[in-house]
Amino acid sequence: QVQLAESGGGLVQAGGSLRLACAASGRTGGIFDMGWYRQAPGKAREWIARLSWTNGDADYADSVKGRFTIGRDNGPNAVYLQMNSLKTKNTAIYYCSIRSLDRRHLAPDYWGQGIQVTVSS
Repeated sequence: QVQLAESGGGLVQAGGSLRLACAASGRTGGIFDMGWYRQAPGKAREWIARLSWTNGDADYADSVKGRFTIGRDNGPNAVYLQMNSLKTKNTAIYYCSIRSLDRRHLAPDYWGQGIQVTVSS
């Protein structure tokens, strides 16, 4: 069984920064990518960033490009999300995800429980 544990969320003022971390444990098998999603109140979950485990490429949603950075963290299956210049509309629950090699064209197969990020004005 695979478990993803997110950390680093909390309350920050607009314009500030937060660094989220995610570590996977268990039998992850072959990983295609790890990513981050978020879900704001009353809205659908949206993808914001991914990091390829096969070639190291990082991709970002337009809404966070230039402000957020995803990278590998300490540990074999761990990523971080550095969030700078945060805006009040970035308030959401942030989720870490894993997509296996055999699901590279599908939705992630493993999810963290989510962590709250609140940006105050």
